[in-house]
Amino acid sequence: MNHLFEEINFVENPLYESIIADIATKQYSIVEGFFTDDEVSVLRGSLLEKYEEDAFKKAAIGNRVNETIIKSIRGDVILWMDETRASLSEMIFFDRINDLVNYLNRTCFLGILQKEFHYAIYPKGTFYKRHIDTFQNDDRRKLSMVCYLNHEDWQPENGGELILYLNENGQEEEKVIYPFPGRVVIFESQIIEHEVKPVDTKRLSITGWLKTR
Repeated sequence: MNHLFEEINFVENPLYESIIADIATKQYSIVEGFFTDDEVSVLRGSLLEKYEEDAFKKAAIGNRVNETIIKSIRGDVILWMDETRASLSEMIFFDRINDLVNYLNRTCFLGILQKEFHYAIYPKGTFYKRHIDTFQNDDRRKLSMVCYLNHEDWQPENGGELILYLNENGQEEEKVIYPFPGRVVIFESQIIEHEVKPVDTKRLSITGWLKTR
């Protein structure tokens, strides 16, 4: 009986369904409107406030257990987000992510049980060379996500574009994605190699992963 009520109460989400269809067919999704302009502004403000408090640190290579800082590979600075201590501004982000995770687990049986996210800032001249988001000692990352928090006047010439390296019929193709504010990119962590091109203007985002057990 409870299962019947769950089915009756289920409401299809067109935005989430488009994400699911994209990932099923091409292993990535570029999402516009995941957050409203006002929400992006609030999240940007939260990021910049913490940056001004000097809370960020140099990003490393490897997972959180085995990290090595190599400036020739990546140059961003990050601050891990803690949902259990999240501000009201940050709960805007986590509430939306949790809603997506619940939808994915209910409709696709992905088994997403954990998530980890951090604020990320790429100062001018920094980049992140081609890589994949899984490790030899940890393959729990299922989906990678990046939410761009750049200012409204961001232009392609500001740099920092995300490049996804895709395999189309045996041929490698490069998908160029500009970090326009509010844009969210989701892709399969264990499959798609990617990089961040050099930044000409400070680049702001929240980046993270949806993980299985």
